[in-house]
Amino acid sequence: MKPFFPPFAAIALALALPAIGFAQQPYPSKPVRIIVPFAAGGVADLLPRAVGQKLSEKWGQPVIVENKPGASGNIGMAEGARAAPDGYTLVLAPTGNLGVNPFLFRNLPFDTAKDFAPITALASSPNVLVVHPSVPAKNFRELIAYAKANPGKLNFASPGEGSGAHLAGALLNIEAGIKSTHIPYNGIAPAVTDILAGNVQMMFAGISTVLPHIKAGKLVALAIASRQRNPQLPDVPTVVESGIPDFEVTSWYGLIVRSGTPPQVLEKLHRDIVEVLKLEDVRARLAGLGLEPIGNTPEAFERMIAAESRKWSDTMRKANIQPQQ
Repeated sequence: MKPFFPPFAAIALALALPAIGFAQQPYPSKPVRIIVPFAAGGVADLLPRAVGQKLSEKWGQPVIVENKPGASGNIGMAEGARAAPDGYTLVLAPTGNLGVNPFLFRNLPFDTAKDFAPITALASSPNVLVVHPSVPAKNFRELIAYAKANPGKLNFASPGEGSGAHLAGALLNIEAGIKSTHIPYNGIAPAVTDILAGNVQMMFAGISTVLPHIKAGKLVALAIASRQRNPQLPDVPTVVESGIPDFEVTSWYGLIVRSGTPPQVLEKLHRDIVEVLKLEDVRARLAGLGLEPIGNTPEAFERMIAAESRKWSDTMRKANIQPQQ
């Protein structure tokens, strides 16, 4: 005997079938967007575009990069925190947004630990300590000796309060036992302009930002703030080599997604992104941006975030850097 469906039940079943079919469609079945919480044109924008282009080719779906700048990246992060937990909205998050801003700003409209799930760290960019040629120091040890003999005479530039360059300079003060003065600027461009003019004496900066000026002799590179020397500046020692153990200030960029995203979607995102980072043309493109690919596991990325959070919250406390409103 065939089952009998009343007319209203048949209609309900017919309406439900398309939804059931849609739910079973493989991810991604529609465009994916990557929120970049910074303006277009910088490394934080070009990196996800390089990765997104390859993901689009792999998936057969558009991967759209949306720039949402403002409030040190917090505006874009807030939008990502409001996204549906379905894997169709990713967020490009640098070190500062995950390891610094939670301690630098009061009353953030999101919780980085609860609202986001890590996918993978994409790439890192080592910082280099540069000085104006007028500084009477030919190497890192001479700089520290000069700073100790002339407390407060050296200034260091940064693109803003709480930026990576600011915290790197503060960490150097702490670890080297020197007193240099922080001079914040509204962005990296005016900071570089002033150190080139000799109005400030030193700063930490990404290699890609200052390499042309180093090659031109307008700035002097004294030390690399990463574990290993950099192939673009092979003759420049690391800070660790120069006498300060465990000193590392590396800018990294990762992809995160709304927490609650289905595990199978997270797994696919991680697998496909890591595969893209292994492509030779992608690696060449990242090298041109001064980046080294990473592609670690979500668990390893989570440990990176936790380690950076501990380091920078401790640095802010010791340097008396107060949270902003």
